[in-house]
Amino acid sequence: MTLPFSPYREIVDIAMRFAPGDGEFSTDIGNLHVSRRSRPSDPLHSSYRPCFAFVLQGAKSLRLGTELISYGTGDYLLTSLHLPVAWRVTEASPEVPHLCLGLAIDSEKLLELLSRIDIPRPAAHTDGQRGMAVNVAPPELLDAAVRLLRLLDRPGDIPAMAPLIEQEILYRVLTGPDGARLINIATSDSHSNRIARAVAWLKENFARPLRIEDLADRVSMSVSSFHHHFKSVTAMTPVQYQKQLRLHEARRLMLVERLDAGTAGHRVGYQSPSQFSREYSRLYGASPARDVDGARDVMAAE
Repeated sequence: MTLPFSPYREIVDIAMRFAPGDGEFSTDIGNLHVSRRSRPSDPLHSSYRPCFAFVLQGAKSLRLGTELISYGTGDYLLTSLHLPVAWRVTEASPEVPHLCLGLAIDSEKLLELLSRIDIPRPAAHTDGQRGMAVNVAPPELLDAAVRLLRLLDRPGDIPAMAPLIEQEILYRVLTGPDGARLINIATSDSHSNRIARAVAWLKENFARPLRIEDLADRVSMSVSSFHHHFKSVTAMTPVQYQKQLRLHEARRLMLVERLDAGTAGHRVGYQSPSQFSREYSRLYGASPARDVDGARDVMAAE
């Protein structure tokens, strides 16, 4: 497919107008946000939800478990389930800021689309693949992304047109090189779907004690198969996944709700303050008090 216009120039112009400064900006299209960064960043920890993230300008890297994933202009990141990561912007400047559009993937819309289209079931060896992948956006996907952003200048068209273009983008992703990752997550009897169900339970219950045997039984898997496929999909063990969820939430509690370290650690499930401080320092590179003070200084400077 050859596009009869300069799509990157147009899409960057639109994104710059709807992301007027550094940060993440929601839009009138509910599932769509635009992010902008004018300088490379230090590593930031967060949880990525299922989404299609398309880099329009600049570059970014993220660490999933011990795996480093890098992607830049023209690449899209497909995340098929909730994953805790550490990310950083690697290429950005005030003149050429990093720009990215993110489109959340709605599981109900995904299942509804899969029920209407004829996509062959993925090969067995794709079940249990990593829940995150990077690919170059083909012209058809870029064209759909441009048309979706154009709607921001025509808000009256959004209710009628945005769902159709979002569906087109989802279809292009499903039929692309890593569509099997999404299809397996959505297929009820697959290993990937069972791991996604385990991840959903952990997200809601991370403060509770974790018994691997009980969680494996909850998703109808043997303990050995559960361990193997959980690490294959998430790049970490269930205990490591739970630990990152706990520490991310504890940091949010200290930063946003201004809880002290002991209270935050206990709130997310730690019985030992020393263990909480040790594991927090290992993840964030500083003690809870020092890290939170530094983060507040950065936010104040911005």
